[in-house]
Amino acid sequence: MAADNNTVSFKTAPGFCPDCGSILPLLGDKGNVSCYSCKRIWGHEVFGDMAMTYTINFKSKSSYSRAKETDDNEQDADGPIVERRCPQCQNEKMSYATLQLRSADEGQTVFYTCTKCKFKETENS
Repeated sequence: MAADNNTVSFKTAPGFCPDCGSILPLLGDKGNVSCYSCKRIWGHEVFGDMAMTYTINFKSKSSYSRAKETDDNEQDADGPIVERRCPQCQNEKMSYATLQLRSADEGQTVFYTCTKCKFKETENS
C-alpha cells in the first residue's frame, strides 16, 4: 500500500502527515511510518532533519536504601490527620478518607484509620 510521496495536499512541519495534517507516529522497523488517520505510508524524509534523543536515569542503590529506611521509620497515614481518639488504643490522631457510597443527596462516608494501631472505623456524615 505504498503511496506516491511526491503528491501532498499541503505543506506541513516535519513530523506531521503532509496529506491530512495529523501527527505522525515514530518510525517503524523498516524506516517508514504509516499515518494513523489517512493510512498513507511515508518514508523517513517526512521527519526532515529531526533527531530524537532520550536519557535513562537510574537511581543509585544507596538512594533506594535511604528511601526505604525513611518509609519504614514513618507511620503511614491513609490521608489527612485529625485529632480524633481511637476507640481501641486511645491514640489521639487518626487519618481519614471520604467516599460517596450512598446516593448523591446523602452525605459522604468518612473512613478513619488510627495512625498507631491501624484500627478502622466509619462514620456516615
